Amino acid sequence: MKINVLTLFPKMFDALKESLLGKAQEKNLIELNVINIRDFSKDKHKKCDDTTFGGGNGMVMTCQPIYDAVNFADKDKTCKRIYLSPKGKKLDQKEVIKLSSEKDLLLLCGHYEGIDQRVLDLCQFSEISIGDYIVSGGEIPAMVLIDAIARYIPGVLHCLESVNEESFSDNLLEYPQYTKPVEFMGLIVPEVLVSGHHKKIQEWRKEQSIALTKRQRPDLM
Repeated sequence: MKINVLTLFPKMFDALKESLLGKAQEKNLIELNVINIRDFSKDKHKKCDDTTFGGGNGMVMTCQPIYDAVNFADKDKTCKRIYLSPKGKKLDQKEVIKLSSEKDLLLLCGHYEGIDQRVLDLCQFSEISIGDYIVSGGEIPAMVLIDAIARYIPGVLHCLESVNEESFSDNLLEYPQYTKPVEFMGLIVPEVLVSGHHKKIQEWRKEQSIALTKRQRPDLM
């Protein structure tokens, strides 16, 4: 998968050179191109924002640099274009799985008070939100989206089947996990997990998932 990211702060994406995502890029399972929007500004000071029409606090990202950056990154218009925005459709696991089947993505990271609506309309961006809260820019939401999608790309995880047991995979939260030692600070691993009885273990895990979901996320039920 090829992922293009348009941002004012490209160095933030250095974090994606680590861990599984770093290895995925080394194996050419993911091609990540981080593009600095400022490189396309025609302003002599590389300015990419201005005051908002109608008044109000803060600045708005201008059309021209974004428009030119989009056309540079997606010359053939093959990318699924996504603007990370609190106004967008809330990201869930079904959308993650759907996006993981795309060949090319173009992610636009907003900043300040937002982006001039005209460039979003001209470039036909869909909008995705990672939750009902506000962060300082679209960079961290873009990284969240990239990380979530990458897990469904064959070869990124050692065991692709493991994603089927994670939280939200079947509208249930994942069951509790344990590892060695069996006893720690007086707390003991549930006996069933060390019994070697695979059917009972599966039943216990299912029961725990249902109980945990009812208690912590009844909306998923």
